[in-house]
Amino acid sequence: MTHTKADKSTAQKILIPVVALTVLLLMVAWLAGSFDEKTSPALNDKANNQISAAIINQNNSYTVVASNEAIFEPVAASLEAKQATIISARILARIEQINGRSGNLVKKGDLLIQLEQNDLQSQVLQAKQNVNAMQARYTESKQNLDRAVELFKTKLISAFELDKNRTNYQTIHAELTAAKQGLSQAQTTLSYATLIAPIDGRIVDRFAEPGDTAQPGIKLLSLYNPLSLRVEAHVREQLALTLTNGQKIEIELPSVNKIITGEIEEIVPAANTGSRSFLVKARMTYHENLLPGMYARMLIPAGEQTMLTIPANSVAHVGQLDFVWLNVNGEIQRRFVRLGKEKHGMVTVISGLIAGDEIITP
Repeated sequence: MTHTKADKSTAQKILIPVVALTVLLLMVAWLAGSFDEKTSPALNDKANNQISAAIINQNNSYTVVASNEAIFEPVAASLEAKQATIISARILARIEQINGRSGNLVKKGDLLIQLEQNDLQSQVLQAKQNVNAMQARYTESKQNLDRAVELFKTKLISAFELDKNRTNYQTIHAELTAAKQGLSQAQTTLSYATLIAPIDGRIVDRFAEPGDTAQPGIKLLSLYNPLSLRVEAHVREQLALTLTNGQKIEIELPSVNKIITGEIEEIVPAANTGSRSFLVKARMTYHENLLPGMYARMLIPAGEQTMLTIPANSVAHVGQLDFVWLNVNGEIQRRFVRLGKEKHGMVTVISGLIAGDEIITP
């Protein structure tokens, strides 16, 4: 009796795990869809024929044609001002006034910076008085020389006296000339105290404030002419050698979402030894939203390539996939395609179609 109970206990210990494992396997199979009705992957001919009939009845066909189109290589570029200048002082003086800040527009001849000029005005006044004094001495020496010449003609004075008067006249004349040059120099130095705008433009930055001491050669203001903006780019030598001055090229401006036409005005005739590229500069039309240093792209012609284009409205979408309906011997097939850029209602096909394919369009 004891032996029978032991056998039952052992059987239960073996049966329970087996049953549990069997149930687990059945659940996994159920979750995997093993008990569902399976349909082999294939097109539903009836549904496909209905779609084909509907498309053919409601749409027109378009034959894909290959065409040779120019390709362009985008080259990173930047906007630079052809007319740009740094305003700095030529003398050591205290700044009394600065007109304008970053972004302000100025006209040629406008007062930008006024330096202290009291000492310079005193030097000009002193130079003027010196010129007046020398002018008086010059007039006197001229009169003395004229009288000496008349007296020498009548033999009333010797040649020594005549030469002495002539030498005195020439000396004073030279001193008068030097005094006038000193006045001109003093006036020029005084003009250095007034800094005016050399061009029509816009102030980029301001580096000093009233009360600061201006030092010769140290920048105080920087400005540029907005009408002189151009595009500059380093173009690899294979492309740069195909360009010529005056050639029209397209310039892409991502910041304003525009493509404009530029004209090459300068190609620096020396390559950069590090990048093996040439600096190309192109003028462009003025745009009020453009500023120096902004990013641009030169679209450099780089040959031709065969391209396929189809109407953009003939492309359908499934999620992120693009496809078109193809008419193949009277039957409609769906063909997935990889597309490029769209322009003027036509989109470039990168892959999925060949020339001669007939697609269905609305």
